Amino acid sequence: MATDSEFPCSLTLSIPFPDARLASVALRSIAVDKELSPLVQRSFSTTTAADAETESQSQSVLQVEYKAATNRMLRVAVNAFFDSLALVIEVMQELDIDVLEPAEHSLGDNS
Repeated sequence: MATDSEFPCSLTLSIPFPDARLASVALRSIAVDKELSPLVQRSFSTTTAADAETESQSQSVLQVEYKAATNRMLRVAVNAFFDSLALVIEVMQELDIDVLEPAEHSLGDNS
C-alpha cells in the first residue's frame, strides 16, 4: 500500500484460512461494517498461498490493508478488526464442521 500525506500510517494483515470458502465467508462478514472514522481506510482481498506443512495443499489467505492518518487511529481500527474476526471465527467453529480441520466423518456417521 503506498503511503501518502493524508494516510501515512499503513499495515497489511494476512490471515490464513483452511480453504477459499471460509476466507470468503470471513471477508463478507467483516466487510459489511464500515470504518467509523474517515481517518481510516481499509480494503479486503483473498489470495491463495502454499501451505508450508503440506506442500500439496493450499490455504486461502484473507488480506486486509489498512491506511490511517495517525498510528493511534490505525491501532484502534486494527484492534476492532481483530475483535470482529475473533467473533466470526468463533461462529464458524460453532456452526461449520471443517473450520479448524477437515471433517473426519459425515454428519450421519456416529463412529
